[in-house]
Amino acid sequence: MATHAPVAPRPDGIALVRYNRSRRSSLAIWWQEIDRVVLGLVLILMAIGTISVAAASPAGARRLSTSAKQLADLHFLILHLRWQALGLVALFVTSTLSKDAARRLGILMAGAMLAALVLVPFVGSEVNGARRWINLGVSIQPSEFLKCGFPILVAWILSWRVRDKDLPVIPITIGVVGIIALLLMMQPDFGSTMLFGGTWFVLVLLSGLDVRRVVAASAAGVAGIAAAYFFYDNARNRIDAFLGGGSAFDQVDLAQRTLLNGGWLGAGFWMGTRKLALPEAHTDYIFSVIGEEFGLAACAVVVMVYSAILVQTILRQVREDDLFTVLASTGLAAQFGGQAFINILVNLQLFPSKGMTLPLVSYGGSSTVAVCTCLGLLLALTRRNPFIDRERFSLSDVGDLS
Repeated sequence: MATHAPVAPRPDGIALVRYNRSRRSSLAIWWQEIDRVVLGLVLILMAIGTISVAAASPAGARRLSTSAKQLADLHFLILHLRWQALGLVALFVTSTLSKDAARRLGILMAGAMLAALVLVPFVGSEVNGARRWINLGVSIQPSEFLKCGFPILVAWILSWRVRDKDLPVIPITIGVVGIIALLLMMQPDFGSTMLFGGTWFVLVLLSGLDVRRVVAASAAGVAGIAAAYFFYDNARNRIDAFLGGGSAFDQVDLAQRTLLNGGWLGAGFWMGTRKLALPEAHTDYIFSVIGEEFGLAACAVVVMVYSAILVQTILRQVREDDLFTVLASTGLAAQFGGQAFINILVNLQLFPSKGMTLPLVSYGGSSTVAVCTCLGLLLALTRRNPFIDRERFSLSDVGDLS
């Protein structure tokens, strides 16, 4: 907030007010410290999402319309715009937090969403054979908001090693992941289980795990997938459908043919026809709608935007010396990118169907607000004072020369 510096009164008796520019407003400081590259890329993705949902909304609305209730073609677009507005508020508010406040919020969210996951089997509502939502006036999917806190919680636990190298941080994080996996498999949600497991592996790898433990963790992951195949019906059905056909395979095959139907430049906005047969055109298979209506070139742009967010986040951490910040920021980015690329691979028929949305692009309530909150926390954790950084690195350069 600007402050006023005392000044001598003018001869005519009118006091001059001079602003002390040494203390800028909070908004100006936020703008100087925020990663504007990532912020711009996020806004681009949200704009792409708006156009994509507008293209896919008629397919979803017509498919879900009944004789008792006819949905307007732009039904999902209107709802999506409302959720995007709420998501932008969440993005801005969380990005203004200090690093300590972002850490505390992430840990609190992880604890609260873990408690909510425990309640889901008892009070959750069932949709399409899965019990993943809790109705609190609006339907909330706890696993989506757990994505905001999980990387921060695991990074916080792993950073304890800085204070005491003898603390059993790896077993503690394995216990956390195990509890989450058990609760998610009960829903069932095998896709999110794999995403959380993959994020944990990235964080443990970055924390300085030795090669032998990396190999052991990789072997444990493969063994876990094998055990899921033999003892978990949901995983076995999806893998079997991917390898040998079935209704789930038919959906993925249709998604791939829809994606390729538009060629390089697409059939044109609202000119796609195959999208009308897709079961979840506005959510799980929106990437295929982009391919049909806007072309493979547009799909390549989407992939590049996601990749740019990951690369920029990693580059931002190159000179970071705080282990928690490096782990938490990279974990949030890896989880965000992992979900995006799983969805894209499913649409390309290169991965079993997961029922996972394309973050910031697919239609969604909980998912849109949760992803925006995650990215707001990422922006809060990666905030840098450019003037302090410039002075610090200039001094380090001088030291190197000496």
